[in-house]
Formats: sequence, C-alpha cells, structure tokens
Amino acid sequence: MANIELQNVTKSFGKKKALNDISLSVHDKEFFVLFGPAGAGKTTILKTIAGIELPERGLVKFDGEIVNLVEPAQRNVSMVFENYALYPHISAYDNIASPMRSPLYKKDEDTIKERVMNVAALMKIDHLMDRLPARMSNGQRQRVALGRCLVREPKVFLMDEPLAHLDAKLRHFMRAELKEMQTNFNTTTIYVTHDYMEALSLGDRIAVINNGQIEQLGTGDEMYYTPVNEFVARLFGEPEINIIDAEFVLDGGNKGVRILNQIKSFDIPEDVFDALAATGKKQFHIGVRAIDLSYSFERQSEHDIHGQVYSIEPIGNKAVLNIDVNDTILRTVSPPDLNAEMDSDIFVSVNMKNAMFFDADSHELVVRHNQAQYAKAVK
Repeated sequence: MANIELQNVTKSFGKKKALNDISLSVHDKEFFVLFGPAGAGKTTILKTIAGIELPERGLVKFDGEIVNLVEPAQRNVSMVFENYALYPHISAYDNIASPMRSPLYKKDEDTIKERVMNVAALMKIDHLMDRLPARMSNGQRQRVALGRCLVREPKVFLMDEPLAHLDAKLRHFMRAELKEMQTNFNTTTIYVTHDYMEALSLGDRIAVINNGQIEQLGTGDEMYYTPVNEFVARLFGEPEINIIDAEFVLDGGNKGVRILNQIKSFDIPEDVFDALAATGKKQFHIGVRAIDLSYSFERQSEHDIHGQVYSIEPIGNKAVLNIDVNDTILRTVSPPDLNAEMDSDIFVSVNMKNAMFFDADSHELVVRHNQAQYAKAVK
C-alpha cells in the first residue's frame, strides 16, 4: 500500500518530450487509470514510477519519500507489461512463481504453491501450469503475465494494458475481476489503457494524458459529463460526440444559439445563456452526444433539422446512424435493422439541455446546463 506522487516530472527521448512537467498524486488503495491515445506518455509515466525510466527533472515519491535514485527492485512494485515479458524457458507455474523466488521477496515453496494456484484459478489458467509460453496463445500468455503481477503483495500494482490481447468476452470478465481483486488485495493500482470503457469501469479516478501532459484529472463522471475541452469529450463515448459550430444569438425574441445554418435559433437553459453572454463572444462549438440526438422521417417540430441519411453502421444490438446536414456529419444511434435508403430525407431533433458549449478558439469547456450538479473537474 502506498501513496504515489509525481512532482513536475519531465522526461525526453532525444528531441521528443515524452513527459512535460507532469504532476499527479495517487491515493493509497486507489485504482488510478492513465488514459489517452497511443504515444501520449502513459507507459513512460508507469516506467518512471517503477524506476525503469529516470526523470530529467522532478520528483517521484512513495509515501512522501523521494525514490528517484532507488533501484526498481527496491521500490517493491509489481508490473505487468503489454508485451508479456515472460521467461520462455520455464513453465507458466514457474513464471508466475518467479517474483516469490527472487532473493528480495523469497517465500517458502508451500506458500508459493498456494498463491500461484489461487491466482491461476482466478485467471482460469490452472490447466496451463505445465506449459511453456511458446505453447500458449497470446491471451493465455497475457493472463500468465497478469498472474505473475498479482501473485505477491507489493506496494503498488503497475499495469500496462494487461487486457489488450484478450478476446472481448474474457476482457469484459477480467475488468470486473480486476476491480474485485484490487479491493481484496487492498493495494494501490495504476492502470494504463487506451480503451475508454476500461477507464470508466475500472478507475476510481482517471488522468487523461496527451502529448506528455495531463489534460484532465478526475472521476469518470467528470470526464463524461464535464470534459475540460473538446479533446477529452471526443475520447469518451461511442459513437464519438458530435462537435457542431454554433452562433450565440441575442437579437430580440430570437435569443439562443443557431446551428447548422438553421434560420431559427434553439432555446437554451438560462444558466447556459448567462454563461455564454458573459464571455462576450458570438462563436462557440456545441458538443452533443449521440443519445441527445433523435431522428424521424417526417418533420415533428419547427426545430427539427433537415438532413440526409449518409450511412448506417451496425454494431451488434445497435447501429450508428450518420446523418449529413449541410456537409456536417451527425452521429446518433438507431436499431440495427433500421430500413433507410442512403441519401433519403431525415429530420434530427437536438436536446440542448444536455449540450456542452466550448470556446471556438481555445476548444475549452465554457458551460453545460446544471454543471454544478457534477463534481468540479480538476485540470
């Protein structure tokens, strides 16, 4: 168990700045997720905590003690890598047992056997204990690597996309198991992923990383409902959030926002109106999630927006319906068996009460309706 803290950590590889003045604190017993696109710096943060990479500037602290010059083996961390890193010449059993046979964390063989078999049963690989890694599938190797990480009691678990090579069904199962295991082991966990579903379902808190910097740090609800900018908003949700150009209108009885070249403006909640007016700006971007767009094949109200069916993408029990409105593609959700011809007329209704309003220049969040009901996001 440990509190992990990074203070103003900077790390470069050649001319590429992998981490740029990163500061964050991971609480004791917390399941903390590092989330972001490939190359954002997530794994570099993990390796810096483990001691595999040394920061050029800044401090790494475990329970308030600076560990910059402490060797990885002395930090008492357990790490699982995306690329397995198994010993190819020994069995799955011995791979999982290896941390408890090291001189630093040596246990007796009875204890080792008990812990290895418990973890193997949990990973559903107890029938593979005699196999060499070469005789296992990628998913089986990944579960062995994960078992090796979980078999002992470190200060912190460091997990670098441990579910990346599992099939969808097992990945879903393992998400629930990992959360349960973290509670049972009572240990701090730092978990790297580029899957927003993993981030939302596992993380007590999430740090969104981009280009070596923290875009936002907070809970899953904060990320989804009050993203600090358009970048974060686009990362969470499937299909991706719709970002639409909007004009703030103040002329007489036509107050509100005008979107997609529509003549009539949309009414917006009073708190949103006041926040937009206070900026003194006219141009904004509106973020609307697919669930807040409804459609029909006949006009239902004067605010319905006319468009054409662009494409339908079935994804299991639903489909992503793409609608072309004045050369802007809007994404919403439809039944998988929707019968609609391409380029046929369709009408879209927008729920402005759930819309997010971003600055058109900085792309940062300005306001959303009832924003105060959500915990304030931490930048």
